[in-house]
Amino acid sequence: MATATIKIFLVHGDPKRLRTAELSNWTGKAVSGPRTEFDSVIAREESDKSGVYLLTGIDPESAKPAIYIGEAECIRDRIKNHVDKDFWNLATYFVSKDENLTKAHIRYLEGKLIELAKSSNRALVTNGQSSGAKLPESDRGEMEVFLEKINQLLPVLGIDLLVPVPSGTPESQQKKVLSCDIKGLKAKGYRIADGFLVLEKSEAVLSERPSSEKWPWSRNMRQKLRDEGMLVENGDRLVFTKDAEFSSPSSAAAVIHGGHANGLTAWKDSHGKTLKELEAV
Repeated sequence: MATATIKIFLVHGDPKRLRTAELSNWTGKAVSGPRTEFDSVIAREESDKSGVYLLTGIDPESAKPAIYIGEAECIRDRIKNHVDKDFWNLATYFVSKDENLTKAHIRYLEGKLIELAKSSNRALVTNGQSSGAKLPESDRGEMEVFLEKINQLLPVLGIDLLVPVPSGTPESQQKKVLSCDIKGLKAKGYRIADGFLVLEKSEAVLSERPSSEKWPWSRNMRQKLRDEGMLVENGDRLVFTKDAEFSSPSSAAAVIHGGHANGLTAWKDSHGKTLKELEAV
């Protein structure tokens, strides 16, 4: 992605309330606000334009993050139809300040955003069906740029549900891969921007430690990963079926060890140096 300067305006001075966001040298604009300020969100002048919108929250049945992505020639009119959906607590929409987004453009953007949300696998996508539209090559190029700008702004607005989970070991990370060994089992992983990534085929102990009774987070997380099929039993051990993202090295190590663990000392490089030693300044 290209470097960018972001301008965020806090309408009420509170970062959790109504906000607008823009990027330098971009014709687009984002408006985002909590459900408690829904009237203010759709009362804005921008909501009368065509664009794409995202409704984000927690699915009440699975307790997992959920998202709905839509498009409309008038954001205000369309988004009102979603008040009967009880999962969402944040509404965010993107429009063009020069009003050059056609119906085909916004359908194309909607389809791409739905694809990204599904492929990232970070949230339940509540759309009943996919969308999309065919565009001439020149228009498609413009919308890909527009899409890139949307993806730059979404995490800044607190929405990371479309960000792909890192996978594999990029060449730039080859020298940073660490190991977490316990009882003859081996796990590999490395730091990422959002925490720590444990790589596919890494191993974890089959049984929890007694400490998991006192600190049940690791036990609950292990069960969640098993329920999702990301951690499966293989003989006397558990094995990761795909790369798994954790909030910290310690949370990753705790799942591997089956109980409380200090990730700064549990993760080591090929020379036996701990993560704590490697990051010492």
